[in-house]
Amino acid sequence: MQVSVEARQHAQALLDFIDQSPSPWHAVDTVASRLKAHGFKNLRENEPWQFKAGGKYFVVRDGGSIIAFVLGQQALADSGLRIVGAHTDSPGLRLKPHAAYSTEGLAQLGVEVYGGPILATFTDRDLSLAGRVVLRTPEGLQTRLVKLEQPMARLPNLAIHMNREVNEKGLVLNKQTGLPLIFGHAANSTEAKQLLIDTLAGKLAVPADVIAGWDLTFYDTQRGSFWGMEQEFIANSQLDNLASCHAALEALLGTETPQATSICALFDHEEVGSESATGAGGSFLLDVIERICHSTHLTPEDKLRSFANSFFISADMAHAFHPNHAGSYEPCHHVQVNQGPVIKTNANQRYSTNAVTAARFIHLCEQAEVPYQQYAHRTDLGCGSTIGPIMAAQLGIATVDVGNPMWAMHSLRESAGVLDHGYMIATLSRHYAS
Repeated sequence: MQVSVEARQHAQALLDFIDQSPSPWHAVDTVASRLKAHGFKNLRENEPWQFKAGGKYFVVRDGGSIIAFVLGQQALADSGLRIVGAHTDSPGLRLKPHAAYSTEGLAQLGVEVYGGPILATFTDRDLSLAGRVVLRTPEGLQTRLVKLEQPMARLPNLAIHMNREVNEKGLVLNKQTGLPLIFGHAANSTEAKQLLIDTLAGKLAVPADVIAGWDLTFYDTQRGSFWGMEQEFIANSQLDNLASCHAALEALLGTETPQATSICALFDHEEVGSESATGAGGSFLLDVIERICHSTHLTPEDKLRSFANSFFISADMAHAFHPNHAGSYEPCHHVQVNQGPVIKTNANQRYSTNAVTAARFIHLCEQAEVPYQQYAHRTDLGCGSTIGPIMAAQLGIATVDVGNPMWAMHSLRESAGVLDHGYMIATLSRHYAS
């Protein structure tokens, strides 16, 4: 398979983005840094907003969600909005508030399962902690990002001699008793707790007693990589859904003077239902749009006209065909890695796609000279969902669900195709330019 230099550069940029973003809060920080470097102004929700024609702006809510936008050249009521939505979170293991304790002299960390990860993939991996820590300071509470670079915890498998049926029945881990991670030696739980606190404090270069709390997740310290005989595949954690976040960001950064106001909305908490202040089920996007409309003095009728002229692309990853498990797929909807973006359809509205919005996305692919595929889930299997139906219902905007094909979704180590990332960037760029 021929892989161009440009396609490989897009894929490498994605792997670098993921490696810099081991948590939703890091992902937003990485996105914000890129936006600032391209001249976007950082707005704050508790301050007045003032815009200029063609201006570029972004706003962060609670560290885990970010919305960036470029004001279009045409009147908002006539051109509508061009929106891409994705999510910054991934399934995994989150550290509990009182996590550290000692068992038989071993320091362990209690975790809570976030979303629906493939738990077995967390065993025997070089894990570490990343996220945000809240500190007490003389000026008040301060939030700092933290990423422990070195492997500091592990979930060792039970030897096959003690679990003889693991290869026949699979590895089953009790979420309460089977997931606490080993991270050192400690004579008692007080010592284990201090070991954790001291490690975080040392990384942040602060006294241990100023740490007030944290939102921390375990991540795989192995960096992203290319694989395959021709290096045509990529592997990393969090491809679902940082790949879509990165594609949307790259498309927006490459759109200098769009005719329609262009929005890139990246939300936290999709993996747990989106019902939060920072999730797609919250008010974040609608609040931003309301303030854009207010700044341009749109009447209520003009705002509704703009919504009717808008198009929302919900970008989330798709299930690539796995030849060893052909029976798990709808026979006529096998989508292949490295063969283009996937349009996802579900009659029960687990995806927001309909015939009209699918055709609109196909037209964008054709304009970008990008191949495309269509996916439907097996009827006798439960179908996952996305932010697409949530946003379609909340905004009343025409919406399509799409994503790039990947293997091992919700594994700690996922795989996808080198070509597909460039294909998605090109298609989303056409969307912003339309």
